[in-house]
Amino acid sequence: MRPDREALQRLVRMALAEDAPWGDVTSQALTAEESRVSAQLVAREDGVLCGEDVFALAMSGITTEFAVHDGERFAKRDVLATVEGPARAVLQAERAALNFVQRLSGIATPRAQYVAAAAGTKARIVDTRKTTPGLRIVEPYAVRRGGGRNHRFSLSDAVLAKDNHLALVTGDLTAALRAARASLPHTTHVEVEVDRLDQIEAVLAAGVDTIMLDNFSLEDLRAGVLQVGGRALVEASGGVTLERIAEIAATGVDLISVGALTHSVRALDLGLDIAAG
Repeated sequence: MRPDREALQRLVRMALAEDAPWGDVTSQALTAEESRVSAQLVAREDGVLCGEDVFALAMSGITTEFAVHDGERFAKRDVLATVEGPARAVLQAERAALNFVQRLSGIATPRAQYVAAAAGTKARIVDTRKTTPGLRIVEPYAVRRGGGRNHRFSLSDAVLAKDNHLALVTGDLTAALRAARASLPHTTHVEVEVDRLDQIEAVLAAGVDTIMLDNFSLEDLRAGVLQVGGRALVEASGGVTLERIAEIAATGVDLISVGALTHSVRALDLGLDIAAG
């Protein structure tokens, strides 16, 4: 499902206003008002596209046609889209439009590599809330376009009790988790993080839906999966890299969460090549 269009429009308006609060003085000084251009969005490297909607919204009033669509692979030098319209409008929108499509494609592309590395196992690759402030509406979408899955979108969506929450629990942990679950709607998913094998039984006794094994060694991940024995979903988290993804997936975990794909993104190298019309 694509992000809500009205929310995308708000995001794009903010980006355009940030980049040209009083207009594009360079284009106004050097470009005739009646000048028109055509341009091509060109790949400087291989990748997976994401961001066509926000790119087109940034190019408001400009004809934009994509040859490659969100979730599709492309090769270096491929023409991904063409734009035609008033020169000043294209130049003013160029950077904001590119920033969106470069960053989102930079998320979708490695995500596809992570998913491929886990192929043949049951492990699903999921994102985290480690997103760029203000961009959560689009970054999890880019994860999906790369073949991954989304974790909870916000703090309001599910319970995920992590170490800082558990540090504030006094008394019996199982009882505290059961009481917390009893206070929630029956549809609310409950996940709890542990960082040692000996914490697992107390958490499972509370009837949680998912248990997160945080920064476990491969040996302990395998042992944790066996200990849980299907009583809950098992998520591996912490220290996940592309080089380790296959061996983590092979331990039998159900989920692997990867924060690096949204908090440590390298924007894909795409360019807008303009020719005078």
